[in-house]
Amino acid sequence: MPEFSVNAERFDPYKNYKFRIKWDGEYVAGISKVTSLKRTTDVVKHRVGGDPSSSRKSPGRTEYEAITLERGVTHDEEFEKWASQVWNYRSGDEVALANFRKDIRLEVFNEAGQLVLAYNIYRCWVSEFVAMPDLDANGTAAVAIQSIKLENEGWERDTDVSEPSEPSW
Repeated sequence: MPEFSVNAERFDPYKNYKFRIKWDGEYVAGISKVTSLKRTTDVVKHRVGGDPSSSRKSPGRTEYEAITLERGVTHDEEFEKWASQVWNYRSGDEVALANFRKDIRLEVFNEAGQLVLAYNIYRCWVSEFVAMPDLDANGTAAVAIQSIKLENEGWERDTDVSEPSEPSW
C-alpha cells in the first residue's frame, strides 16, 4: 500500500469556492466557475458461450466531458484570444494548428489559502465561446458573464500536491 500523510486535524471536506486556473504558466484572471471534471467509461457486455444465463461486463472506451470556465466580462482578452485560435473571423482561417490546444491546471485551496488539490487537464481546446451574455435593461444589477467550453483528452490528479498542515492562530 502506498505511503501518504493524513492531516489528523481535518474532518471537514474542502469547500468549492477557492480555486484557480492556470494556463501557459500564468493564472487566468477572474474565473468564477468551473464545471465538474467528469469521465465516463462505456460498458461492453459479452457472453461466455458456456454460460447462457448471464453476461459479463468489461470496460470500453473512456470519454472526458467538456469543462466550462466562466468569469465576469472585463478587458482581459485571454478567453477571446484562445477561442480565436480555433476560429478567427477576420482571417477566415478555421484553425491555428500550431497552438490551439493547451494543457491547463485546476488548483483548489483550503479556507486558509493553502493549495490542497491540483488537477492537470490535457490537450484542451475551445469548442464554444460566449463573449457577452444576454443583456436586459429591465433586469437586476447582475454581473455580465463570459465563458469558454473546453474539450479535453483527459485529466489526472497531481499527486505531488500533499495535504498541508493547517495553520492555527
